[in-house]
Amino acid sequence: MARRSTSSSTGRPTGPRNRTPQPVRVRRRTFGDFVKAFFAFLALLVLVVGVPGALAVTVGWPLPHGAPSLEWLQQEITVQTFLHVLTVIVWLAWAQFTACVLVEAKAALSGVGLAGRVPGSGPSQLLARQLVAALLLVGATAASLTPGLSQLGHSMEGNQRGTVAAAQQTPGLFAQQQEQVSGTAAALAEQAAQAAEAAQTGVHGVHADAGGTVAKDAGTKYYRIQPPEGRHHDSLWEIAQRHLGDGRRYKEIYELNKDRVQPDGSRLSEASLIRPGWIMEMPADARGGELVEMPAAQAAAPDVQQQIQDYARNGGPDGGANQQAQGHAQQGGGSGAAQVSLPAQQTGAHGGAHAGADGGSDGGAGAGHGQRHATPAASGSQSTGHAFGLPEALIGAPLLAAGLLGALGRRRRQALWQSALGTVGGRRGMEPPTPTGDAQDAQDALLVGADPEGVRLLDRSLRGLSASLAAESRPLPVVYAAWLSNGDLHLQLAQPAGKPPAPWQLGQDQTFWTLARADADRYEDTDTAAPYPGLVSLGTMDDSRLLLNLEAVPGIVSLGGREADRAAVFASVAAELATNGWSDRMTITLVGFGEDLTALAPNRLRHLDGIEALIETMAAETRQRRGALGAAGHDSVLTGRTGPAQHTRWAPHLVLLAAQPSAEDAVRLAELAADAGRLGIGYLVGTETGDLPGAAWEMEITAAGRLLAPLLGLDLDAQLLPVAQQRAVVELFVEADPEHDPDGPVNAPPFLVDISEQGRPAVYARLVGPYEIIGLDTPDGERSALLHEALALLLLHREGVHPRVLASALWPRGVTEDVRDALVERLRGWLGSDPDGTARLAADATGRLTLAKSVVSDLDVLRSLYHEATQGKGVDSRAVRGRLLTDALVLVRGPLLADRPEGRYRWLTHEIVDAQLPLLVADIGLALSAFHLEKDRAEKAIEALDAALRTAPSDERLWNESLRATHATGEPARLRARAADLLTRSGARGLPPRTEALLDELLPTWRDGVAAAG
Repeated sequence: MARRSTSSSTGRPTGPRNRTPQPVRVRRRTFGDFVKAFFAFLALLVLVVGVPGALAVTVGWPLPHGAPSLEWLQQEITVQTFLHVLTVIVWLAWAQFTACVLVEAKAALSGVGLAGRVPGSGPSQLLARQLVAALLLVGATAASLTPGLSQLGHSMEGNQRGTVAAAQQTPGLFAQQQEQVSGTAAALAEQAAQAAEAAQTGVHGVHADAGGTVAKDAGTKYYRIQPPEGRHHDSLWEIAQRHLGDGRRYKEIYELNKDRVQPDGSRLSEASLIRPGWIMEMPADARGGELVEMPAAQAAAPDVQQQIQDYARNGGPDGGANQQAQGHAQQGGGSGAAQVSLPAQQTGAHGGAHAGADGGSDGGAGAGHGQRHATPAASGSQSTGHAFGLPEALIGAPLLAAGLLGALGRRRRQALWQSALGTVGGRRGMEPPTPTGDAQDAQDALLVGADPEGVRLLDRSLRGLSASLAAESRPLPVVYAAWLSNGDLHLQLAQPAGKPPAPWQLGQDQTFWTLARADADRYEDTDTAAPYPGLVSLGTMDDSRLLLNLEAVPGIVSLGGREADRAAVFASVAAELATNGWSDRMTITLVGFGEDLTALAPNRLRHLDGIEALIETMAAETRQRRGALGAAGHDSVLTGRTGPAQHTRWAPHLVLLAAQPSAEDAVRLAELAADAGRLGIGYLVGTETGDLPGAAWEMEITAAGRLLAPLLGLDLDAQLLPVAQQRAVVELFVEADPEHDPDGPVNAPPFLVDISEQGRPAVYARLVGPYEIIGLDTPDGERSALLHEALALLLLHREGVHPRVLASALWPRGVTEDVRDALVERLRGWLGSDPDGTARLAADATGRLTLAKSVVSDLDVLRSLYHEATQGKGVDSRAVRGRLLTDALVLVRGPLLADRPEGRYRWLTHEIVDAQLPLLVADIGLALSAFHLEKDRAEKAIEALDAALRTAPSDERLWNESLRATHATGEPARLRARAADLLTRSGARGLPPRTEALLDELLPTWRDGVAAAG
């Protein structure tokens, strides 16, 4: 938790002591104020009235008096025409400035706070605001016109009265300790002590009001600054108007509270810069129901202090819910003790769920109900039934596993395309390396644990929320954490932000926004910047998964514990941030660890060796971001992620420092992190002693894998990436890198079929096109579809399929072990045995399920024919090569599993076979085309290329070869028609540069022909 520095051994702050009200000298308006107001009035008069008058007198009406004719448009442009154009521009500028003046004047006179933005105004509105403020300074305070930036961007229900926590409770969750109460009370301890001293001595404050009258009161009164509501923000002028009867007496409130330490550790230094949650001492004659009065002489000191504590806790004299440190985080800034907690459900004395508002129990959806969508195949299938297993650390991290699996698939697809285009080391073959050992176990664990649907829903929900808020012209609230529980998403806000847009709802209090799992399905993909890319999983508590928003923490997050345990947490955080699916772009800097992790996402992850380089880098970036935010007129990066702002401009930068810095470096980091929250910069720093200067939140990882944060009320089952699994995951990515060992051997297909007559299979499955099985009877009943899907998965993985991978593929929401084993036995019985009695479905030494060689698919045959034609017998025999390539192309009947039922075969999203098959077909078509062109058989070559284009319509290599083959026919008209066809296929993006260059060479006039045809 954040620590407040003290300036003396007594622990009292150095600011002025709180005391009973003293006579306050009211600063009267000076001659300079009247001069400023006079010149502001003149400027407004000239700009608003003088400009249009001068234009009307000197230029007149600048536009035509009738509809322009063609003859008028063809007239010569004269000086008079030019002056008329300039006049129109000046009229538009005047209209915009006048609109700004009206908007600013209305906002100033009505006291609603900062005025709304006039589109495209920029400096014009700023000038209008300054002139209006100067003009009204003689009768009002600028503080009421221009509230501080720290107050902008938040709203809440019930601004003018205390709020009461909603009785609604989230099932299955327990309440955390409310610790910020003690922090607030500590910050107010001096106020209580001074008030008690005043009560004991019987001193009463004497206060001079604006008219010079003196009023006596029996005690000191306090007011708590309220959170914003919509565009309305509390200001000292508003407070004085409500409770003193005259807004101009705001100066008295300011003088009473100037430089006093507030509950969040900051001080009042300017009248316009106040924050929600601050406690203001009021003049003795203040009145109103929102005030709390300090007892007079007859009250005892303990009662005084308790009243202050209750007031700080409840947010006002009317009681109400704890407002979750409303002044502790203004757009991620501040140094208060911000807090993260579960969506609360109180526990009774006997450990049961606390009764709801109606006196009943929460009932059916208790803590025992698992988060099924976040832990696919979690029940039952956690036990393998064999003497072997998979890394549970990856299986128990569904969001991390989904991110790693998606990134690995993209890396392998990239390698395939680069290999096909010959951009890296020539052709390396169509098959990625098959992982073995720990890497194979890690890949299987990713397949079992990944929850891509959960990632998709989280991403869509957050982006949809951002789009909805932008449509309502509302800013993004600061989010400290997100909780995933039973499919529902709970966002924990730094402070209340009003009612969320539908279908979001308020949670158990105003600091929680909740989205039900069923409502999340309503969102679709939207072109909106990721609002909270810094969310990262830390662990689970009571079946709820916590994602901490690292970039929103008001300071440094420290992590204590043993070095190996800390390293596992840091590796998990780095890997998930680098590959998660709910972000656009970000930078993650690793310091002192994880150099090998950069292989996961080289564009996101960077490694620094020492803290000196880190401090130098972050100091420069902090300055740059502050300047960029100021120049753009944004209070925080959250404002910059909505509306027309560029998505990449406000990408977060998260720093992970594993080793404890020195005391001097820790202080320097704390200075950099003081304003990091609003800049989109987050710091996670390791510590050996558990004591890190400037740490806002402190956590500890235990040897038992528990992540503890007592002051935050957290006790999590930590998400870890131990060193063994880290190395295995990195190995998967390194082996998939297209630039890794480009001169290495070509990977052969994992399973080669005997393509002779003697190699006729007992079971033949046709996967390329509609799914058909030859050699087996069709199973009866509803289990037929499940058996077909299981067989397809095994046919696409001849190296073997782990039983847990099979279960997670067929039952992504989970399945028990007995159901899974029953399916395996049913599949074994359906496939039968070979004539020698060998079962066609068996388990290898590692327990993975494998098919016998007598069970073959057309994809196996396709790969074998191409391999034999290009690397086997076809190399030395032209006739054999042509026959094998022709036979291979005949097998292609369409896309993979073309008629698969909707809702099934979702595991194909993790496969790269959908990218392999078009490339393989294109290679076959190219090889057969080259075979025919060797004998000048252009028509046969075109026929082979057209057949391949039906399966790989966007392959640029096929396009280019079809142009060459058509050119070989010697018919320019036919070549021109082919060019027009390819141009139609290319759509809005146009022809690839290499295809255009080829056409320029083969048919220089092709552009004219295409234009004429269009």
